[in-house]
Amino acid sequence: MKTACLFLVTVVVSVSTSLAQPAKRPREYGIRFGVMPTGPLNAITDVPGVRVGQVTLQQGQHVRTGVTAILPHDGNLFQQKVPAAIYIGNGFGKLTGYSQVEELGTLETPIVLTNTLNVPTAADAVIDHTLAQPGNAQVQSLNPVVGETNDGFLNDIRGRHVSKQHVLDAVRTARTGPIEEGNVGAGTGTVCFGFKGGIGTASRKLPASLGGYTVGVLVQTNFGGVLQIGGVPVGVELGKYSYREKLDGSCMMVVLTDAPLDARNLKRLAKRAFMGLAQTGGIASNGSGDYVIAASTAYRIPHETASNFDEVKLLRNDATSPLFMAAIEATEEAIINSLFMARTLSGHQGHRVEALPVDKVVELLRKAGQIK
Repeated sequence: MKTACLFLVTVVVSVSTSLAQPAKRPREYGIRFGVMPTGPLNAITDVPGVRVGQVTLQQGQHVRTGVTAILPHDGNLFQQKVPAAIYIGNGFGKLTGYSQVEELGTLETPIVLTNTLNVPTAADAVIDHTLAQPGNAQVQSLNPVVGETNDGFLNDIRGRHVSKQHVLDAVRTARTGPIEEGNVGAGTGTVCFGFKGGIGTASRKLPASLGGYTVGVLVQTNFGGVLQIGGVPVGVELGKYSYREKLDGSCMMVVLTDAPLDARNLKRLAKRAFMGLAQTGGIASNGSGDYVIAASTAYRIPHETASNFDEVKLLRNDATSPLFMAAIEATEEAIINSLFMARTLSGHQGHRVEALPVDKVVELLRKAGQIK
């Protein structure tokens, strides 16, 4: 799939990047992940109704950051909540909104990803967005969900350059369709396995015999370990891996599905996404904030109703295994997509991070028999 810039807002671009051939996703090289078919876009937006918006900030030599917003549906999320869960793989992070999602099992705002020191700004913007929506005039309490990774190597993170307006723009411009990956949105200044990381996405579509459900994943990659692709120890072969070099950081993972799951099974689904991260060689290091936010779009939970009962038909436990497999495969592929689509980038204090040497990686995979 050729990626398209359908909902990316870029602000004052002035940056040294690689101007080589346009980046291609791994599947365009013949690389496959797992056995399940993808959705049409191989993106989180294959889940019906899901929208994504991104604002990218690349200014001068020091600003390399941004915002990515994920909306499970196009209505009023506060009034029509969705079931949700959050799994903490390693808690060295600044994710807002965790405790209420854990307690009540619902999501009532867009999910926003940004950098570490702009989480409070992003949460404030999400509050503004929600309070301003028609029907929310009496709202006095809400739970913004904002995740982050630290992009301070390439970005002047102490400058806190993400504004409330940038976050509101990401939410406002969120669209269905293809998603730009790599050095965009919240992934603008991130580093993964010592190479340029970024935003990545993928999806899996279950066959009709298993329900026909879709699982979509979006990741913000900024972590270390020993990179593996298709089981090939790419990081070792390239001489770049944790314990040989200082490769720390975090990964935010968002998993959405149209399968009718409650919060309990969504947390189980989120745990499988973490297994997908492990398959890429991520180690959830001490300083890594690794979180999975999972939600279902299959049904909505009204904020107010005359009934004291929720009457929802839920998928049985015995029917969840294909979804678990889908989450593992899609997360693994989304992470590798973020690396393949990212470009070499220079930034704050003259720091420079090289893109993954795709030609070398493809050759390694071909020698290992992973590309026919």
